Formats: sequence, structure tokens, C-alpha cells
Amino acid sequence: MLALSGPLVHASEETIKVGILHSLSGTMAISESVLKDTVLMMIADQNKKGGLLGKRLEPVVVDPASNWEAFAEKARELLTVEKVAVVFGCWTSVSRKAATPVFEQLNGLLFYPVQYEGEESSRNIFYSGAAPSQQAIPAVRYLMSKEGGQVRRWVLLGTDYVYPHTTNKILTAYLYSEGVAPEDITTIYTPFGQSEWREIVGRIKAFGSEGKQTAVISTINGDANTHFYRELIAQQISATTLPVMALSIGDRELHQIGADRLAGQMAAWNYFQSIKSPENDAFVKMWTDFNGQRDSMTNDPMEATFVGFRMWGQAISQAGTVEVNAVRQAMYGQRVKAPSGFEVVMNTNHHLSKPAMVGKINSAGTFDVVWRSISPIKPSVWSRYIPASARLTADWSFPWVCGGCAEPTFKDW
Repeated sequence: MLALSGPLVHASEETIKVGILHSLSGTMAISESVLKDTVLMMIADQNKKGGLLGKRLEPVVVDPASNWEAFAEKARELLTVEKVAVVFGCWTSVSRKAATPVFEQLNGLLFYPVQYEGEESSRNIFYSGAAPSQQAIPAVRYLMSKEGGQVRRWVLLGTDYVYPHTTNKILTAYLYSEGVAPEDITTIYTPFGQSEWREIVGRIKAFGSEGKQTAVISTINGDANTHFYRELIAQQISATTLPVMALSIGDRELHQIGADRLAGQMAAWNYFQSIKSPENDAFVKMWTDFNGQRDSMTNDPMEATFVGFRMWGQAISQAGTVEVNAVRQAMYGQRVKAPSGFEVVMNTNHHLSKPAMVGKINSAGTFDVVWRSISPIKPSVWSRYIPASARLTADWSFPWVCGGCAEPTFKDW
């Protein structure tokens, strides 16, 4: 049994505290605010069922305000002052990486619900979003196929931080392995909150007019997406002439843009609201009922939050305690029939096996699923397209106890 110190909820306490670490203001609030409400929904639902271990769940909400350093400060506050049993939070990789050392130092537990670049593995984080092998790579493969338009030229467009940089490094290596020439790939990065897109979209348009079918892989994050898509509309760029495959925007963000004018543009996720399954019907109803019928729109990170919370609750019940080391072990192998329509499982690399999907915007401004994997894809945390990563293993089960090693290791804690 691991003997590291960490936040505990003692039997004498009347509630189990659940930390919520999402930006409720600043550039990322457009994406993150709804995840705070999703966790509150899950807490309310669990409390209706009697809580966990006979105790009510108590939410503790903080606002890092899209300030990456504040994520570390707020994480420390949640773990040391509020004594939460678990934290659900972060969106950008820079916010997650800022908070990770705090969770590792204090042996806290973070559930991270957003697709990301992979290339890391922490014993204190469970990743319920997709790794590149479950989203970015399948999206590019789809675009290269006859069904996806046989794209041969690529614009890798992203916000200037770790997730787009690392994802594009992996995608570039993958494209090279598929015979794409360096001159057929261009990479562009912009700051968070970028609002002026005319010159950038003009460059993309020019690159795409040189004789080969071209597509944009977008890892733009936050409210910059609103300005980017509006500029596509302003310059009359359609999905026929220049398709955009988004990896960080879904129904909710597009709804604020006027997505009916973006018909045919695409996004790659592991869940879309339009999925037909009994589990999704129940999930959408649960969300609509929770907010009093004011909002019926769900998205992928909301579904990932739902799955992560359900698995955490199952692990708590199985372990019979909220003690972090026991819950961590109980998480391995947890299964949930997800709103995606697939049964998803938590692996010992702290990532979910998940289905990959491509959605296309229809005339109503919502996504139709035009492709999906046959079954859930087991995640490759360390990319096989990066030589230094291809030899690494992410596995926190005995006797590995290692998230990035080439040989088995064992530590007698």
C-alpha cells in the first residue's frame, strides 16, 4: 500500500467535498463554465441517490479565471484548505500542467475531461478526454480517405501553447509517415483570445489554392474560435473549397457563432449530442432537467465529465473509502455505458478506451456523425510516431508503477 500523504475525508465528517477547478471568467470561460455546471449536476444527482458511503457530496467551486498560474494556487487551496476528496477540472493543457505538480506533491486526485496532446502520464490524474490516437490521428485518416475528400495538403492551425504544438508535432510525424511532403504542410499559431483573423485566413486561403485538396486541422482554443469562424464566413470560405476539422470546438461554441452558415465543416470528438442511444437520451434529459429546460445542448467534455464522475463514484463504492490510494486502484477496470453509445473502460494508463467520431455541421447548425470507429480505441499515451516516445510505457499497475518508462520498475512504498 502506498504511504504518501494526501487529502483525506475522515469518517466523522458529514460530507464528501468535491472540488471544481474550471475557469468561470476570462478567455476560456466560453468552454469551461458549462463543465462546472456538469459537475454540479452530477453531484445533485448522486445526492438524490443518497450520496456516497452514506454521506452527501458537497461542491467546492473556485475560479482560476483563465490564469494558468492560478490553477496551481486554486488546486492547492482545494486540497489543503478545503480538504476535497477529488477535483474535476482544467481545460487547456497549460492549466493542467500548472496544477499537476500540486496534485502529485499532495497526492490529490484530478479528473481531466478534455482531449489533449498525450505525451504525459501522472499517477494523480485520470484523463477522461481523448489522446491523439483517439481523435487527431483518426480525424486526419478520415480526411485522407475517399469518404473524407482525399486531402493531400494540410494547414495545422492552433493556439500558441503546449496542446497544439505537441499535437501538431505528432500529426506532422504521422503525415510524413504517410508520404506527405514537407512543402504540403504549413503550421500557424496565434495567441489566446486572437480576434483579428483577416490576414491569417487570407494566408490559409492562398495555401489552399495551389492545386491540391487542402484541409485545416484546428486546435484553436477558447473564444478565438468565434472570430476565426466568422472570418471564414466573411471571406466566403466553404467546406467544399477548404474544409476545417476542429479538435477543440463543439456544438456549444459553434452555437454562438451562427453555425448554420458553416454547413459541411467538421469536428472530431468522441461524442456528439446527435448520437442515438438510450444512454444519450437520458444524459441530455438529465442536463435539460437540471437547468430548468433553459439549455438542452451537450458536448464531448460534458460527456467525459459525466463518465469520469460515474467511474469515481463506482470506485469510491468499491473501495469503501475516499482515500486517494485506494480509489486509484479501484479505478482500474471501471466501466460505464456512456452516452456515446459505447461501453468505455478505464485502463491502467489512467486513460479511457473511447470511440472516435467525425461530425459534420448541417444546415441547422448542429453536427451529424458521418464516421465513427467500430469499437472503442485503446489510447496510446506515448505516440508511436515520436521516436523518443515510442519506447515508453504508461502503466500504473503493479509491478510497473510507472507512467513513462521502458523497463518495469517497482518501488516498495
